[in-house]
Amino acid sequence: MHMNTSPRPADPETIAADLALAIHEHRLAPGTKLSEDEVAEIYGVSRTQIRAALQRLAHDRLVELKRNRGAFVARPSVREAREVFEARALLEPRTARSAAARMTADDIAALQRHIDEEHAAMRSGDAGRALHLSSRFHLEIARIADQATIAEFIAQLVARSSLIIALYWHRRGALCESHAHHALVRAFTERDGDLAEELMKNHLLDLLSSLDLRGRASAPATLREALGA
Repeated sequence: MHMNTSPRPADPETIAADLALAIHEHRLAPGTKLSEDEVAEIYGVSRTQIRAALQRLAHDRLVELKRNRGAFVARPSVREAREVFEARALLEPRTARSAAARMTADDIAALQRHIDEEHAAMRSGDAGRALHLSSRFHLEIARIADQATIAEFIAQLVARSSLIIALYWHRRGALCESHAHHALVRAFTERDGDLAEELMKNHLLDLLSSLDLRGRASAPATLREALGA
């Protein structure tokens, strides 16, 4: 990313997506204040456009808008952390079963690319990007299942999971250690819906058990550092 000497994305939708990526990759930590003036300066746009972008993120529950205080990256509570992962454990196993019945060779190849890129990010020490790629893996399964309404719910839950992991995760290697995604791809390759459903449920319950619900958060970076400005 660049300073204002080079054009930055100027429309609220693209700015919201850029900020969301910074949240998903843990460059913007939960609780970080998103000053409209500072974000507007970073992107070289008006506060009105930034306000619209923040409203989009607030709708997705990635940002909290606090009266007379401004916008902050959301900090999910312990209760919300449990509820989000329990909801995922209810929805995603059935979605994995449906995806297994619809999986094509191209779909398998796409999922494998996600895994390969995730592991490459981990090897390079970029845990934030690895987490984002892991999330995309789950969203890709929801897309393949071709259940648009459920996929929309899953997308919201996965987005909120990024915040929860930033706050409560205490086994940061678990995504790669469990090899859960590799096992899911094998089940999909065999079109084994029963196994895919079981593996997804166990994977999400394992992620829930990996949360340290005492809630210690890392100190947020500055906005300019987080956004590469």
